[in-house]
Amino acid sequence: MNKLLIISGPTASGKTSLGFSLAKKFNGEIISADSRQVYKGMDIITGKEEDPDIKTWLLSVVDPDEDFSVSDFYRLAWEAVNDIWKRGKLPIIVGGTGFYIKALLDGIGTMGIAPDQKLRDKLDALSVEELAKRLQKVDPKRWENMNISDRKNPRRLVRAIEVAGKLTVNNEQLTVNSLWIGLTAPFPLLYERIDKRVDERIKMGGIEETKNLAKKFGWDVYSMTGQGYRELRGFVEGKISFEEAVKRWKFAEHKYARKQMTWFKKEKRIVWVDIGEAVVRWYN
Repeated sequence: MNKLLIISGPTASGKTSLGFSLAKKFNGEIISADSRQVYKGMDIITGKEEDPDIKTWLLSVVDPDEDFSVSDFYRLAWEAVNDIWKRGKLPIIVGGTGFYIKALLDGIGTMGIAPDQKLRDKLDALSVEELAKRLQKVDPKRWENMNISDRKNPRRLVRAIEVAGKLTVNNEQLTVNSLWIGLTAPFPLLYERIDKRVDERIKMGGIEETKNLAKKFGWDVYSMTGQGYRELRGFVEGKISFEEAVKRWKFAEHKYARKQMTWFKKEKRIVWVDIGEAVVRWYN
């Protein structure tokens, strides 16, 4: 039976380095499950890492001003998984976007719902607040499951309204031997690792990357709302000090790590144990 390994956990928990190590040990290839690293040119702030000896899929696949949804991830990730299987290798999903990973394993119900252009034309005339009220009325559960960023994104609100009432649940079960492991650590240690990583990304040219992206694409594209770019905007525009911008970035990453752990802890399939020992037992 085909095997699939998933490595998840909060930011700065060491997912990528573990993924590379296991890929070398088990003849695998990495498939990134990171909703920010799909954008081209967003390399330093998002923390893209590559190993010359290991192929990594789903990095830098769209421009920062292009849309990229969970449906896109689902399609591209399964194309990569099947390609890797055909060559007799192990697909290793690595990332902290839990929604993407869950969609890959469980399927998503919006895949077959085509855009409704007439409805979109009507909805385009509404404000974000009006779209939010409309979605809360037609699909309150979907609204509750949206994060703060999605609730302020008119494109995502329109799509959510579009599929409301038409959504069919995909009950297809994954028929492969999969292991979903999670890396975790005490929050003080994670915060320390996060702060160190933020400082490193600043030294690597994170400010310059942010300025270049803002100049080329502006601040209003969805990709520029991610951690780092959002907090550095005030400094780039001369509204806050460098120190304050870095402080806000670090705190935003701390908050994101807590949010990730809250999400992952609800997923009963994740194995929170000694990682190396568990993987060796499962693979052999």
